[in-house]
Amino acid sequence: MKKVFRMKNLDCANCAAKMESAINKIDGVENATISFMTQRLTMEFDETKIDEILEEAEKACKKIEGDCSIIR
Repeated sequence: MKKVFRMKNLDCANCAAKMESAINKIDGVENATISFMTQRLTMEFDETKIDEILEEAEKACKKIEGDCSIIR
């Protein structure tokens, strides 16, 4: 499944690159890209694990930039 999510409080392009790398390492994620300019996360993932994947992605983002979040 491919889905696009809005990012909130993404303030740094370098942080976006780090988040993208961390999200791509999550089990069940086939591909993830973050666009700093559009504040969007585009992710291809196993739809049976959507809640687990989004929770892990949110944790990864908060580790890098504490006030950043993914809007579902």
